[in-house]
Amino acid sequence: MRFSTLTLAATLLAGAAAADVVAPGDVKMGEYGEVEASLTGKPGNAAEGEKVMTSRGLGNCVACHQVSALDYAPFQGNVGPALDGAADRWSEAELRGLLVNAKATFDGTMMPAYYKVDGFVRPGNAYTGKAATDDFGPLLTAEQIEDVVAFLSTLKYD
Repeated sequence: MRFSTLTLAATLLAGAAAADVVAPGDVKMGEYGEVEASLTGKPGNAAEGEKVMTSRGLGNCVACHQVSALDYAPFQGNVGPALDGAADRWSEAELRGLLVNAKATFDGTMMPAYYKVDGFVRPGNAYTGKAATDDFGPLLTAEQIEDVVAFLSTLKYD
């Protein structure tokens, strides 16, 4: 099989980009649950983060949190704190840490760990004892985490 120069370059770039992604088990959390470094090595896309936050099949953050900027999203929740002014209350590192594993900051929180793959008690015989490498990955990808961080970083008090 022959690769064109363009195909080879694209393949090498994709491999390099994938190599920069921090695997869920390799995330370095600070003393208070913060994650300083980007999981992808680059900033996220706020528009994509908005989609993750409002999509039932992805983060569905608005099921538990209210976000005034997302007034088009129906049935916003009140289980978690309102995210208005999130960028004024938390740093990017703190927001990233909350998304990776909020329980590292707030023990007993109901918020899911969106980028954790081990240490769970999985319900049902088909899931209990299985690790992420046994077909279960994180709820969100590293890129999606960075996208949500980028969106939350736009939410400032007026």
